[in-house]
Amino acid sequence: MTDSRKIKRALVSVYHKDGLDDILKKLHHEGVEFVSTGGTQSFIESLGLPCEAVETLTGYPSILGGRVKTLHPKILGGILARREEEEDRQQLSKYEIPSIDLVIVDLYPFEETVASGANTEAIIEKIDIGGISLIRGAAKNFRDVVIIASKAQYKPFMHLLDEKGAQTTLEDRRWFAKEAFAVSSAYDTAIFRYFDGDEHSAFRCALHEAKPLRYGENPHQKGVFVGKFDALFDQLHGKEISYNNLLDIDAAVSLIDEFDEPTFAILKHTNACGVASRPTLLQAWTDALAGDPVSAFGGILVTNEVIDCETAEEINKIFFEVIIAPDYMTDALDILKQKKNRIILLRKQKEQRTEQFRSLLNGVLIQDRDLSIQTEADLEPLTNGTPDEREKADLLFANKIVKHSKSNAITLVKDKQLCANGAGQTSRVDALKQAIEKAKHFGFDLQDAVMASDAFFPFPDCVEIADKAGITAVIQPGGSVNDHLSVEYCNTHEMKMVKTGVRHFKH
Repeated sequence: MTDSRKIKRALVSVYHKDGLDDILKKLHHEGVEFVSTGGTQSFIESLGLPCEAVETLTGYPSILGGRVKTLHPKILGGILARREEEEDRQQLSKYEIPSIDLVIVDLYPFEETVASGANTEAIIEKIDIGGISLIRGAAKNFRDVVIIASKAQYKPFMHLLDEKGAQTTLEDRRWFAKEAFAVSSAYDTAIFRYFDGDEHSAFRCALHEAKPLRYGENPHQKGVFVGKFDALFDQLHGKEISYNNLLDIDAAVSLIDEFDEPTFAILKHTNACGVASRPTLLQAWTDALAGDPVSAFGGILVTNEVIDCETAEEINKIFFEVIIAPDYMTDALDILKQKKNRIILLRKQKEQRTEQFRSLLNGVLIQDRDLSIQTEADLEPLTNGTPDEREKADLLFANKIVKHSKSNAITLVKDKQLCANGAGQTSRVDALKQAIEKAKHFGFDLQDAVMASDAFFPFPDCVEIADKAGITAVIQPGGSVNDHLSVEYCNTHEMKMVKTGVRHFKH
């Protein structure tokens, strides 16, 4: 038998009917007969098209409050029958089961119902049984049947009808079957995750949109982003976003969300190299850039304020990969668009997953995202001296940055400006020395600056080095058996130290 199939009969049972009318009219024009249920049957007939009721075909009414409508041999048999099998054809004839060549169905909106805050009973009723059976049955029998399993397939199916009429190839049917199994697996994943709650008894993740990237971390590696990037950002300008861009964008928005004041941050390889909070965006940009103008070259820029023309003029003077802002003034956008490859992103909403996944070895690590933000109430003084108001503000500012820096990390801050970040070092002492050297290289006076550490100090060597550099206050999580040694040094040398009790390792 040829792999070409003519659609003669379609079962249609959909929750969302938008965009379906043109498809139904086209199918009717091609001589396709319809079988349907309840509201979908009424919709088809409202278009002036004939439609047989499922109840007429099966001889059974919809029962159990609509829970059982299409679960019947005359429906599933017509879908699952193998046209090339003589025995199947004989049974279709014997039991008067009409072949069904096309199934158009979508599923009850389970995820939307959960997201709406509905009660348990309402959520359970939105677990589709008949629809998922129709999808799996039609997709399994793709050699003979076309399955349209969601509204997302309406457009490609209409394109197929315009091109080929009601005739399909095996390749066509296999593609729609693949899409259908993606729908059913994602649906089951959502249900499992609802029942599993916070237990994490198994790893299940289903994201619906995959975008091939130019390459992965390096040109010889393949890369794909699976997710709804467009739900979070509008790309207003620039080249295609890369794998490394996406890593930096995630780091940038995670960092900027820590700040309420007008703030600008510059990141390179996911670490902050410049951050400043100021009354005006222009000053925030100027002081953020001063933190490390060398590393800013080719960096990722992010702010929590609308970018104005004056600030855009200054930003335009350097080369950067990506800029992210909640909005741009028209003239500012025109300025930033002067370089064709710059990626300009408008952030539409602050939506971060509360879980993080990382693949490694032969499995996946799952953890809660680090959403812990320390406030003044979390600062527990460890020394005789306590930080003044300026120092407290700087300590909290520094703690936000060190939280988003690769471990081991030390952050130096003065007047809500990042003086230097020592990140990703194998020794906390090395991280501090790196930060001090960078700060001095770019002309910062560290006298009265503060220091943040992402983890405790096992020895007092770091506070001693910081003291000699002019640093007067320290914030750290505490928890070392040798905490008292660092505290004793601070007391002896009139330094101030507070602990938060929260470690911010970032491996």
